Amino acid sequence: MDLEVCQLGLVPYGKALAIQDELLLLRQGQKIGDLLLLLEHPPVITLGKRGKLDHILVPETWLEQHQVEVYTTNRGGEVTYHGPGQLIGYMFIDLRNHGRDIRSFVHKLEQVFIALLAKYYQIDAFRDPKYTGVWVEQGKITAIGLAIKSWVSMHGFAFNINTNLEHFRWIVPCGITDKSVASLQALLGQELDPAVVSRQVIDSFCEIFNYHPRLITEKQLYSYLGRNSDAQAQA
Repeated sequence: MDLEVCQLGLVPYGKALAIQDELLLLRQGQKIGDLLLLLEHPPVITLGKRGKLDHILVPETWLEQHQVEVYTTNRGGEVTYHGPGQLIGYMFIDLRNHGRDIRSFVHKLEQVFIALLAKYYQIDAFRDPKYTGVWVEQGKITAIGLAIKSWVSMHGFAFNINTNLEHFRWIVPCGITDKSVASLQALLGQELDPAVVSRQVIDSFCEIFNYHPRLITEKQLYSYLGRNSDAQAQA
């Protein structure tokens, strides 16, 4: 089974959310196959279905001054932060081809990062029985928040590679007050090459979910949306 993968670089959250809405409809209508977007966001705070505004710890005026946007979304989970150095994966996958089992799907998604960290970095990562995501001794390294609509997924994961962990002080991450957040850079003491880690994520994802990856260009992605990438880049 093929998985199309498109790497988009740095994309504002609002623009990415609009793209997600369109791709969800296309996947529900069987007009595209399973698809994974990999990208980064400028600093942004998002609230899931259980997100609470009082879990944002900095004033609204401060966020405005620093151009940090806040979005309420339909994904599961609570409050999280996205920013440069964090690899975001948005997935448009038909779970009818994966046993119609959301819990198993999330379990496999966690396994992608547990396996990746063990294979490439000899880091012992694990699940927490109380909280979704992937953890290391120092804290959460991968956040997961999905929405499933007519058995098709949207939203996905956020993997901290070179993420500025100080920015998580702006929020109560995922509503959890007694645990920290970790990054690959903090664990290894050096900055990682995002292109290398992205390739590792693709390989691990496809191994766990039994896919064959097929990389597509930004131009191909925008052709699915009925517009060209040059016009989109200028928007």
